[in-house]
Amino acid sequence: MDLQLLLALVLGIATIVVLVLRTRLDAFVALLVAALLTGTVAGSAPTDTLDSIVAGFGSTLGSIGIVIGLGVAVGKILEVSGAADALAKAFVRALGRGREPWAMGGTGALVSIPVFCDSGYVIMNPLARSIARRRRGGYVTLALALGCGMTLTHHLVPPTPGPLAVAGIVGADLGGFILVGLVFTLVLLPVVVAYARWVGPRLEGRVTSEVREAVYGRAAGAGAGAGAGTAVLEEDEPRGAASGRRMGERDDAAAEEDPAAALGEPPAGAGPHRVGTLRAFLPLLVPLALIVANTVATAVDRNAQGVLSGDEGYDPSGPVAVLAFLGNPVVALIIGVVIAVYGLLPRWTTRDQVSGWLAQAAASAGLIILITGAGGALGQVLRDSGVGQELADAVASLALPGVLVPFLIATLVRLAQGSGTVAMITAASVSAPLVDDLGLAPLAAALACCAGSMVLSYFNDSYFWVVTRFTGLEGTAALQGWSGITTAVWAGSIPLVLVAGAVL
Repeated sequence: MDLQLLLALVLGIATIVVLVLRTRLDAFVALLVAALLTGTVAGSAPTDTLDSIVAGFGSTLGSIGIVIGLGVAVGKILEVSGAADALAKAFVRALGRGREPWAMGGTGALVSIPVFCDSGYVIMNPLARSIARRRRGGYVTLALALGCGMTLTHHLVPPTPGPLAVAGIVGADLGGFILVGLVFTLVLLPVVVAYARWVGPRLEGRVTSEVREAVYGRAAGAGAGAGAGTAVLEEDEPRGAASGRRMGERDDAAAEEDPAAALGEPPAGAGPHRVGTLRAFLPLLVPLALIVANTVATAVDRNAQGVLSGDEGYDPSGPVAVLAFLGNPVVALIIGVVIAVYGLLPRWTTRDQVSGWLAQAAASAGLIILITGAGGALGQVLRDSGVGQELADAVASLALPGVLVPFLIATLVRLAQGSGTVAMITAASVSAPLVDDLGLAPLAAALACCAGSMVLSYFNDSYFWVVTRFTGLEGTAALQGWSGITTAVWAGSIPLVLVAGAVL
């Protein structure tokens, strides 16, 4: 590998680590500084590096920025209306106490088949918070299980766009890919839950005070430390609800008792506001259903037209075009916000109250959006500087078991530029001409590309910032929690990839 590009990668990563852990600068500035340094050391012209930063920042926010803002808005309305609390109660009753991490991991895996991780995590995170609030602990465990459950199917199961593109590039059978990808997911889900249960209690006390208060409330959050992962509320115990105090509306004992305290006192003659489970689920269910319908219909339509990857040459048919519009995450979440505002809040809620909640949701999403965009900027610099392609070419020339060649290419490209989708597609593009020479079945090569791209989600991955900011983990805690769990499932996939290479 070109030593100059290798040095650029090492210095870029080291810059982020040092600035985040050892200085007063936050992750947003650290990522931008690292992008500038990486491009310069790699030999890119200063103007080209700046263009890459702007392009990467813009493209990342164009795909996920609006979704984060709308998703946080839905979450705020779920919280202040008491709907999130109702969903948490329903989950606890249906699954039984002690199984919540399995529920979160399984739910994440299911949701992420048709929905990008970033969007799905923003939509489902309020549920993890509500369950943790009712348990008075264990939020980190639930949040990591949810996020990594989504990682599994996002990387392994078409019709998620990355695996779908890989199948088209290497010529893998799509139906077989879906089935084997689901088998990989089922085998790796226990790894997700085991790691989340192991590391979650160790990191619970390191959650930022802002997120701790948002999840547990000011009083409850103060006691939700490292050992708070085991306390569980009984059904008839008081429910802590931080929403009332966080909204600045009430700061008394009653706010602790009522999950909908932020709504204020109902007018004369109106009873207490309660939200049923089905109604509470609609702002989540309807957007997810629209996105799923769009993904499935588009995949079927693409298959019928013989266009399995990319947008070139694909023109959706009439009914599919309608679903493509309604199932776009932006449109679907706008619909979710409207359902939440008009379906969950009582009629006596004022316009000013709703505007205030939505403004607070936008404010809380601001830093997450900026950091996510900066992570995309760094990834774009790494791509445009040629670091990812250089790594891929270097690994392809090594003497390895055939199935590990695409696996390691995807691994190193992921480490170099952060995007799992880009890593698996790059690995597929480099490996496709080698499949026959390596003696690989196309399906085994496709699985290796996708599994290898799960490794070590860290600073240059936009999803890293979404998960860690919503979870309230920073610095080494973020690396130990999120980077650790993604590396655990990557390591767990190695024997599965070897078996696939031998059997398929």
